[in-house]
Amino acid sequence: MQLGKAVRLERIMNRNNGRTIIVPLDHGVTVGPIYGLVDLRETVNQVAEGGANAMLMHKGIPRCSHRRHGRDIGLIIHLSASTSLSPHPNAKTLVGSVTDAIKLGADAVSVHINLGDETESRMLADLGAICSEANEWGMPVLAMMYARGPKIENEYDPDVVAHCARVGVELGADIVKVNYTGDPKSFVRVVEGCCVPVVIAGGPKLENELDLVRMVHDSVQAGGAGLSVGRNIFQHPNPVKIVAALHKVVHEDWDIDAAMELL
Repeated sequence: MQLGKAVRLERIMNRNNGRTIIVPLDHGVTVGPIYGLVDLRETVNQVAEGGANAMLMHKGIPRCSHRRHGRDIGLIIHLSASTSLSPHPNAKTLVGSVTDAIKLGADAVSVHINLGDETESRMLADLGAICSEANEWGMPVLAMMYARGPKIENEYDPDVVAHCARVGVELGADIVKVNYTGDPKSFVRVVEGCCVPVVIAGGPKLENELDLVRMVHDSVQAGGAGLSVGRNIFQHPNPVKIVAALHKVVHEDWDIDAAMELL
């Protein structure tokens, strides 16, 4: 691995265990300025204070969230987008470049791919091109890999999730983000088929903290590298506390009961 890429990866991942807590803040393009994404400096302060390794956002948002104080946190620039207003919300379009991320001081870039969508071929071409360009600069790539389209009956099916993860690594991603399959035994298969770190998505807003803590705990025990969770963190009543609890699970191997006592 290039030294530059290794250095950047250590800024967004724990160098001792290869795990990470990433908080995506890119939802404003998809659904607008929802709760938790209005005062971005305060949100970043909270997730950083709780112990998150990195935040993820579109290229226009660092100017609204750079704090000049507080605990440091890694920066991942998201390069693809679509909106909920579109008739084709699963068709992601490139809206940024590796060069944009470099100019912003980013530690990594990310791309969202929806396998099974009618525009899958274009999204795959975009991922391949971004991975090639990023590799030239020693810039890590996080691939958000989902299965969403007419032929997809269950996007959480272990075989489908494993396929998604494998596509990401095959095309050059350094970290792959996928849905959690629902239990450790099936998620082991996803991790085993992917030779780069695999992190789980948070999905829709969960009903309670226990569901989130259990999902993260079980995925890590199955060999996962942590999480990339947005709404279930930045819309939590106390983002500092929920991140701190997840930090104990991911980076210190706390069990579920101990993490819930902290909450």
